[in-house]
Amino acid sequence: MTTIQTSRRLAGALLLAGLSGLASTAALADAATTLPAPPFPTLKTAAQIRQACDGGLAAAKKALALLERRKVDVTWMAAFDDYAATVEDGQGPVDFVQYVHPDKAGRDAAQACSMRWTQFNSGVAQNELLYKALKRAPTPTARERELQRVALGAFEDSGVSLPPAKRQRAKAIIDKLGELDQQFNKNIRDANVQRAYTEAELQGVPEGVWKNARRDAEGRVLLGVDYPSYGPVLQSAENAEARHRMWEAKVNEGGEANLRLLAEIAQLRREYAGLFGYDNYVDFNLRRRMAGNAQTAWKFLDEVQATVTERERADVADLQAAKAQHLGVPAEQVKIERWDASFYSERLRQARFQVDQEALREYFPAQESLRFAMRIIERLMGVKYTEVPADLWHPEVKAFAVSDAATGKPLANLYVDLFPREGKYNHAAVWPLRGSATRVGRLPAAALVVNFNRKGLTIDEMETLLHELGHAVHNNLSNTYYVQQAGTAVMHDFVEAPSQMLEDWVVNKQVLPLMQEVCPSCKPMPEALVDKVVAAKNFGKGTQYGRQHLYASYDLALHGKEPQDPQALWAKMEGATPLGHVPGSKFVAGFSHIAGGYGAGYYGYLWSLVLAMDLRSPFAASKLDAEIGRRYRERVLAQGGQKPAPELVRDFLGRNPSNAAFFDYLKH
Repeated sequence: MTTIQTSRRLAGALLLAGLSGLASTAALADAATTLPAPPFPTLKTAAQIRQACDGGLAAAKKALALLERRKVDVTWMAAFDDYAATVEDGQGPVDFVQYVHPDKAGRDAAQACSMRWTQFNSGVAQNELLYKALKRAPTPTARERELQRVALGAFEDSGVSLPPAKRQRAKAIIDKLGELDQQFNKNIRDANVQRAYTEAELQGVPEGVWKNARRDAEGRVLLGVDYPSYGPVLQSAENAEARHRMWEAKVNEGGEANLRLLAEIAQLRREYAGLFGYDNYVDFNLRRRMAGNAQTAWKFLDEVQATVTERERADVADLQAAKAQHLGVPAEQVKIERWDASFYSERLRQARFQVDQEALREYFPAQESLRFAMRIIERLMGVKYTEVPADLWHPEVKAFAVSDAATGKPLANLYVDLFPREGKYNHAAVWPLRGSATRVGRLPAAALVVNFNRKGLTIDEMETLLHELGHAVHNNLSNTYYVQQAGTAVMHDFVEAPSQMLEDWVVNKQVLPLMQEVCPSCKPMPEALVDKVVAAKNFGKGTQYGRQHLYASYDLALHGKEPQDPQALWAKMEGATPLGHVPGSKFVAGFSHIAGGYGAGYYGYLWSLVLAMDLRSPFAASKLDAEIGRRYRERVLAQGGQKPAPELVRDFLGRNPSNAAFFDYLKH
């Protein structure tokens, strides 16, 4: 699972309250031309983080006081946006480094600061003076009317119109939800789960995964549950018990503590929705999104389930047959366990298509793969990435300046943190650190955080890289007038679409030669192997989308009308799937998406995929058609949230969105 880390938009957090940022808007207010985005601030020590926190909050409070006293005239919306940028500048870097800082003291200081920002922002989100001023502010253009509509909704979602007692309770819940979400992630981040293996137990696992790993006192190999370790063990270890132990370590990473936190989060969200007269959090949360309500989201998921159920059962039967053949026993005597799925899927992929994921790493060296992914964007969207020196949160992190290829005009900054380390966020995500605002020459910036194998990437990991880069591109190529509408500030069930769209660019005969442009010495993938990889990509479609359907359905059920015990609900729902549930396993203790901003919104991954497959359709004839790419950049990415998502899709496609491509793909 991958994600984009947005502001803490739990029930009621304002747009102005938290897309993170870097530089002072005041410093840009007089800019006559577009200026390069400023560098990431120095936050090397806990003391520097605390100092930045104090300074950022002080600046935000001062800016708020000025805005409260400001006359409501034609300049008010710009002043409102200036305030939002001040918050972004102060909160963003500190909020971000809690996930990537190499020192625990630094992460803890950043987390403490983030809670201070949550409390400050939740108070602003209920500020009646701002709410009333926003309602009266002149809105001469469509983008200002859209900004007003969305911001008023955010104020109202935060409880500004509730009676005083309910308003006070709403703020307390928002603050508590922010605290619980942070603790949930901290429990995973700081767990540092490891398992010890003998070399014999790691038979089949590429030596590069474990050869240089730390050893315990008995000489056993110590492996964590980061993806460069977890994935190859699950996929390649011949020893079933070795796979079992790694799977169990990963799936229980958050532990009982996170199960308790998730139960409290769901209960508080239900209570929060009740303050507004809703009997469930799903309807409350979806009423301003494309889906609109729980009924529509469930109807969509039911359609997906009807399409994938039989394919999922067939996939599991194939895995069972592969295991029986491997063990030399009748199929009816074997059961596919959760820790078997990746292993036997890989064996089938190799047997049917002669595609070995691990062997594909030689075609996608890590650093060169990043440049390859960037080259795709350069060709498609008319931009240029230039690596620039920067003193960042870790020596291995790289900084890139993004510019327009035709004019050389600066567009954005991008930071890339590729490799795993202790205490680092251990999934894949993008933080939109800074939003664009053309009215003041403000340029965007984003941080892309992944955990890849230093030896190279598999096809699945390349798709992850393109997916995450898609989020960064959405931020970087934003060209919005107001910072509050920048980049990924779109309807939440659309936010994944631009990223999922780009996943389809990885294995394509038109696209792959770009690797030789950025790395002439890299070994090109033979055309025959490309054909096999393309064929293999469709393998296991049923289990893949069946799992996504389960995640989304669980999320909606957890946040429905009736209170649910998170673990019991998961055991019941996972138990109804073809692979079943392993008693004692606690996957949802690590399901950080729904503990945070994707709560009652995880269906958006599948919803966005429908849109993503539709957005790909103009590129069917040529994946690198620069004219179509430019149109996509201008009509979708550059617009950010200046228009509602359905309008963005219509502007690009010239028609209403269609789900035909998605369901056709699932059926074939």
